[in-house]
Amino acid sequence: MTFVLLVTILAIFTTMGLALWRAIQGPSFYDTIVGVNAFGTKTVLLIALITYFTGHADLIDVALVYALINFLAVVAVLKLVRQRDLAAGGEKGDG
Repeated sequence: MTFVLLVTILAIFTTMGLALWRAIQGPSFYDTIVGVNAFGTKTVLLIALITYFTGHADLIDVALVYALINFLAVVAVLKLVRQRDLAAGGEKGDG
């Protein structure tokens, strides 16, 4: 069981490193956003894995809140980039 845990944690850390590399290097702004979103998703996976193996069920709430914050932050940043205003409503000006 511990070998499986070690391999899983190593795989998650490897993909987190690759996502972080994409966020730092990413040739376009959208590559950076994808890298940050993937890093956040892998963090939620890591928290869920720790929750499963330690048996502390209260950490699942932390993972869910982190996933929600990650999703909302990505949506807000993409809206800010597209419309240059977070308070702008609807699809006004799309043609």
